[in-house]
Amino acid sequence: MRFHLDEHIANAVAVGLRCRGIDVTTTADAGLLDASDHEHIAFALRERRILFTQDCDFLRIHARGDAHAGIDYAAQGSRSIGELVRSLALLHDSIADDDMFGKVEFI
Repeated sequence: MRFHLDEHIANAVAVGLRCRGIDVTTTADAGLLDASDHEHIAFALRERRILFTQDCDFLRIHARGDAHAGIDYAAQGSRSIGELVRSLALLHDSIADDDMFGKVEFI
């Protein structure tokens, strides 16, 4: 499982995942600073990356039925950086990419 972090996710999450050997892109890595939510979804779909976000707008995109490679969502302020990294690493180790396609996982 490969992740893409939207622009509101702390860079420390990417660092923590990379320290665990997990492939992750940030908004800056992907050249998507100030990009729309739809551009993030399109990038993640094209690159077959699970989008991790704390922005509930992505839940609305999912509810409309727009195609996406998968969304991992945590409410803003609900988890520490360490908890986010551990939760995403657990998902990485336990769920196949294809099992996430078009789905949302709440962490």
